[in-house]
Amino acid sequence: MIAFPDFNPDIVRFSLWGYPLQIRWYGLMYVLGFIVGYIFYRRNLRYRNITLTKDQYEGLVFSVMLGVILGGRLGYVLFYNLPSYLRNPLEIFAVWQGGMSFHGGALGVIIAGWIFLRKNKLNFYQLADPAMPLVAIGLGFGRLGNFINGELYGRITTVPWAMVFPNSDGQPRHPTQLYELLLEGILLAILTQIIFRKAKREGIGFWSFIGLYGFFRLTVEFVREPDRLESFPHYPFFGWLTMGMILSSIMIFAADIGICYIYRKQAKPARE
Repeated sequence: MIAFPDFNPDIVRFSLWGYPLQIRWYGLMYVLGFIVGYIFYRRNLRYRNITLTKDQYEGLVFSVMLGVILGGRLGYVLFYNLPSYLRNPLEIFAVWQGGMSFHGGALGVIIAGWIFLRKNKLNFYQLADPAMPLVAIGLGFGRLGNFINGELYGRITTVPWAMVFPNSDGQPRHPTQLYELLLEGILLAILTQIIFRKAKREGIGFWSFIGLYGFFRLTVEFVREPDRLESFPHYPFFGWLTMGMILSSIMIFAADIGICYIYRKQAKPARE
């Protein structure tokens, strides 16, 4: 068993006009992800000879950031804990207490990005493909933040790298945050960057990200401690089926359909 590092989730705590505030590592990871995306997205666009005006570029990045935050929060509320938030609706806005859903955030980004691109008469796949490796990097930062917080840990295990997480039951568990950091962050970023560089048809990079993320997340779900869902008293379903498995399976299915549709629709590659 490996000792869990003695992390303090708060970088700094202070009071402002009598209100206690804190800057947390988890929030900083989101900021770092956005900064990396803002800097390197333009490089991937240049590789495809795609030019955006300054206003278009910043507007698109802002739309994505808004989609991540709103979609991630609303996804958590709807998918994981709706009855509790219906009883206390003001807690929906208490994002500092935690509670973000990747699946909700992904849906929020797709919707926000599609609206912005349609409004500006820009091609969705053309601009989504180069963004996918950077989304994976942002995911990696987020999972590192989960690890520092000691949350979203795995099931009880006897593997040599098991850890006892703070605020848990004191049992050694899988460090699933690190599994997801490696799979959904580092490996997914490398694979989607390679696919983006090699794929001849627009949209393959986007749907490959959706499918690969679904596969990696589905794999980790088998050793990840299921979230507590007030909506479903007999959760996990059938004793093993989690919400993450269901949503990830939908992503894999959607990716298969999306890739097949692209190859059928685009008889010839979009770029040589």
